[in-house]
Amino acid sequence: MPEGCFTCHSCGKQVRYGTEERPCQVLNGWLMVSKWEGLRAVEHYNFCCFTCLKTWTDSQVPQVPAVFLKAFEEGKD
Repeated sequence: MPEGCFTCHSCGKQVRYGTEERPCQVLNGWLMVSKWEGLRAVEHYNFCCFTCLKTWTDSQVPQVPAVFLKAFEEGKD
């Protein structure tokens, strides 16, 4: 009977564990990130591999809109 489940925040892969297993046993190789959201508010994110962590991290970084970058190209001659 499963006691809990961890889900990769990026790809959705799941790892279930039972009462006889410790999370550290079934999550070997997984990565966990804690992000402070405010006073006494911490969000936890689980990732099955570095690739998924990188995908999530890249999505958190603000991107410069392509139309803005294209405006600089129009002035080149």
